[in-house]
Amino acid sequence: MGLTYVKIIIENPIKLLREEVELLVDTGATLPWIPKKILEKIGLEPIGRKKFKTISGELIERDVSFARVRYREAEAIVEVVMGEEGDSAVLGVVALESMGYRVNPITGELEYIGLLAL
Repeated sequence: MGLTYVKIIIENPIKLLREEVELLVDTGATLPWIPKKILEKIGLEPIGRKKFKTISGELIERDVSFARVRYREAEAIVEVVMGEEGDSAVLGVVALESMGYRVNPITGELEYIGLLAL
């Protein structure tokens, strides 16, 4: 399976400003990482800071906020990491599952499976 990229709409849920952004789908990442410049452009401000462990084991800190993410017919408000220079722009598993999508391991495409209830 190769890399999966998707175009999503990232939106400020209060000001209703939005931008389209292309992200790498990364099911190993918990939260979406969106470049800070894009989030600031739509009027989002940090609401806090969190620590993250990189693949090399290093601890880093990044600002976080909340945004609405839209892909096709689905949308969800999720916590987003305000990526800094050099950070990858990725769509993590929380946003995928919150919108009802998963990566099909055979096609490498996103497929809508709906929201799951227990």
